[in-house]
Amino acid sequence: MAKIVLGIGTSHSPLLVLGGSEWEYRSQDDRRNKSLNTLDGRKLSYDELVAERGEPYGREADPAGFPALAARAEAALDRLAVALKEARPDVVLVVGDDQGELFGPDNQPAISVFHGPELVMKPFEHLSGMPPWANQAFWAGYRMDLPHRYPAAPELGLDLVHGLIRQGVDVSSSDRVADPAVRGFGHAFGFVIQRLMKDLSIPMLPVLLNTYFPPNVPTAARCYEIGQKIQAALAGSASPARVAVIASGGLSHFLCEEAFDRTLVDALVKNHIDTLTTVPQAAMTSGSSEVRNWITVAGMVSHLSTDFVEYIPVYRTPAGTGIGLGFMTWR
Repeated sequence: MAKIVLGIGTSHSPLLVLGGSEWEYRSQDDRRNKSLNTLDGRKLSYDELVAERGEPYGREADPAGFPALAARAEAALDRLAVALKEARPDVVLVVGDDQGELFGPDNQPAISVFHGPELVMKPFEHLSGMPPWANQAFWAGYRMDLPHRYPAAPELGLDLVHGLIRQGVDVSSSDRVADPAVRGFGHAFGFVIQRLMKDLSIPMLPVLLNTYFPPNVPTAARCYEIGQKIQAALAGSASPARVAVIASGGLSHFLCEEAFDRTLVDALVKNHIDTLTTVPQAAMTSGSSEVRNWITVAGMVSHLSTDFVEYIPVYRTPAGTGIGLGFMTWR
């Protein structure tokens, strides 16, 4: 019987692999972005956003305040890393979204479990063509600078696949990375390895959700249900593994929707299932789609209680582009 002993939720925004003095680079990107997603599913350019909402966040978007926000985020990440180390798990199960790294439009499963012996990171191949802030050190923060290899959890991964199938979840599966120059693991998993696991040599069990790419993105209700069934499948395994589960990504972006984020965080803390399972599909698009990872983990940790929460709304421009950075532990 594998047992979930710790839950973690963490953003993995590019801001978290940049120094606070560099956050303004992302502000410049926001102004060029033609697809800033709204909670009702529309995509606007920055000029269209200003025409609709104005620029009410000038004070919050002052770059002089970014280093202090970065320090808060770093302190929260440090706390998550300590919690992970103290829990001494045998396996780290990470729920993350794939953004064209391991899967693509030729094969895009709604949910997939990796049960190979090792996960291999996909090096980012266009470093020379990226903006100045997206340099080699940036991709190293996601462990995507080289085809790094890390131990996986093949036996428990297979038990998870079998357990989900028995419960009516027609899960996809994968057991190898054939050529990391073409396909490999991406930032949702590399960030956890780099920032939270650090020097811990713990096998990872990747669960990949298609949060980004229609038409087969799961609903919030299905995510929570899958989380519950993952918990049951682990409990049904013959493995005695102590498992830490981590939601990687989120919260709202590329518009910082603070009210939406705070409602979601409150529901996660209280395990308010009605709120978690009724988040509209239109509100979970583009970067904000990663809240599905948190909702899935919430379904796994209903037997645990939240003991740490940090939410940091980041407004990068006066029109309110940015991200809600979230960090949470359940024990």
